[in-house]
Amino acid sequence: MTMKYDPEIHHRRTIRLRGYDYSSEGAYFVTICTQERERLLGEIDEDRLILSDVGRVVDFWWRELPQHFEKIRLDVFTVMPNHIHGIIWLVGADRCVRPKGSRRYRADTSVCPYRAKPLSVVSLAKVVQWFKTMSANEYIRGMRENKWPIVTGRLWQRNYYEHIVRDEKELYRIRQYVIENPANWAKDEDNPINW
Repeated sequence: MTMKYDPEIHHRRTIRLRGYDYSSEGAYFVTICTQERERLLGEIDEDRLILSDVGRVVDFWWRELPQHFEKIRLDVFTVMPNHIHGIIWLVGADRCVRPKGSRRYRADTSVCPYRAKPLSVVSLAKVVQWFKTMSANEYIRGMRENKWPIVTGRLWQRNYYEHIVRDEKELYRIRQYVIENPANWAKDEDNPINW
């Protein structure tokens, strides 16, 4: 039995900070969960993560991000059984380029009077979308060719969690959380035994 669409129940709320420019330089803590929090990426054994084939694919495509986006740097990262955590730095923003509207950019002529063409702006959303697309496409190939576990729907949940890292103290705390996450799996809110 399918549920009839009800706009009071079935509406998407944004979890992004309203008015914030997610192409701004800085560090962003990102968490991406598998669809339905399925444990496809590996298992925790004695506080140590053992990646599945799918988890190795996810790890590979995360590490490929700087090859595709020259204006990002990766910080700490971990794959968990049903989600990933990582810190992405957007770096090297061009002061001549500022977002205007949804897809248009303009050069700031007061700073860069001779700039003819604006450089492309990398946003956190673009980076996450590319990662999810590449890893999901390889997962689909693995389902067909290697008999990986079949999921209905998607590999990843539709959205992702992000947090703008505001200072060094917070960066340190988040780094520790990411590094220690496998050891804390038994208490993790994304662990199905805690639901």
